[in-house]
Amino acid sequence: MKTTTLINKEDKLVVLTGAGISAESGIKTFRDSDGLWENHSIEDVATPSAFTRDPSLVWDFYAARYNQILEVKPNPGHYALKQLEDHLGDNFLLITQNIDGLHRLAGSKNVLEMHGSIDKCYCNKCEKTISTADVIAHRPASNSKTERYPSILKNKHQWFKCSKCSGLNRPDIIWFGEIPYHLDEIIARLRECTIFLVAGTSGVVYPAAQFLLMAKQHGAKTIGINLDAPMNVDFIEEFHQGKSGDILPSLVKKWIE
Repeated sequence: MKTTTLINKEDKLVVLTGAGISAESGIKTFRDSDGLWENHSIEDVATPSAFTRDPSLVWDFYAARYNQILEVKPNPGHYALKQLEDHLGDNFLLITQNIDGLHRLAGSKNVLEMHGSIDKCYCNKCEKTISTADVIAHRPASNSKTERYPSILKNKHQWFKCSKCSGLNRPDIIWFGEIPYHLDEIIARLRECTIFLVAGTSGVVYPAAQFLLMAKQHGAKTIGINLDAPMNVDFIEEFHQGKSGDILPSLVKKWIE
């Protein structure tokens, strides 16, 4: 679809990004056939009860995710959104469902990470914050390729134990059953935005999936970019099918010319 949109400095733009834009940088998504949750059910690694039941398994899983993210870089889609932020300043807000920090790495400042960030942790008792890098720095090397690390360790919780109290550090990630961050601020911005752009989302994960309709109901023009039509495509006025990294750079150039 051809774009007829021009984004002026007076426009208030809210962007929502999902796993699709990170997948283009090489990060697996849990919806891939060989994806993020392979060999693990959601209940085993991405719920508060999973952490209570087996925190070592959860940390083993997220340590692998963290190390993978250290090896990837932002793609042209991330940088195109940074260009939009440079154009609009405080009239730009980026909401992301992704936990990888690639938007911040690309230079975006006005970012709300509604599902948290994998590079941060906090104690499940005293809530002291710490970087994931500092936690993983205490992770002992596995001494067996055949045994699952770190559950085999005698003191298996010791390396991610809080230094202040008897609690355990956990990834600062919103798990299934938990309330996303920044919802009040997000809703306020959706009510006043003039353009709502959604990129790389399937339109099935709530509450983010309802942001599109909320913005539209308050008068915003809605634009979507995704490899496949999302479930809520009927609420998108201008849909561009394809990869964000391929489409966004040329669209942004037209939008702000």
